[in-house]
Amino acid sequence: MSTRLFTEDRLVIASHNTGKVREIAALLEPFGVDVASAASMDLPEPEETGDTFIDNAVIKAQASAQASGMPALSDDSGLCVDVLGGAPGVFSARWAGPDKDFDVAMQKVMEATADFETCKAHFVCALALCWPDGRTETFEGYVHGQLVWPPRGNQGFGYDPMFEPEGHPLTFGEMDPAKKTAMSHRSDAFRKLVARCFQPA
Repeated sequence: MSTRLFTEDRLVIASHNTGKVREIAALLEPFGVDVASAASMDLPEPEETGDTFIDNAVIKAQASAQASGMPALSDDSGLCVDVLGGAPGVFSARWAGPDKDFDVAMQKVMEATADFETCKAHFVCALALCWPDGRTETFEGYVHGQLVWPPRGNQGFGYDPMFEPEGHPLTFGEMDPAKKTAMSHRSDAFRKLVARCFQPA
């Protein structure tokens, strides 16, 4: 089956995470798409029961598309640490607890990796674009690097302050947001999405 081209002018970003919404909206800007977040539309947050990032992205996109009657784009992403066997992985947000406190989550990662001198890690981003009729396209992107401790910088969100991408002396938390967005796992996945589903406005 061929990839479906996005031809609508409105899209729901199926996320209640303001950082993710901001980054995705910026990536969509060149395509003249009017975007609204699931939070701004008061759409429910479905339970993320998938075993993979793709599974969870599809769950969120399909829920928002069905609830809104509009196409929905969702992102499921997280940090995978090599020496932890890929953890926290799909549980990245859950490591932050019910209050979504990523200072707590970063502390957990630090404690879990305390016996290792260096820790390679990568961020994964799965994107799912879903239409109300159920048709769904999925894409996955990555960025590799290593963990640092203590965390550095107050830009970005989530685990950004403890992640230093390969070839760069700054963490994602220290980088200018535009520079981080350009090299991020989200941008990598988005480039694949755009190449298949979008045309410039």
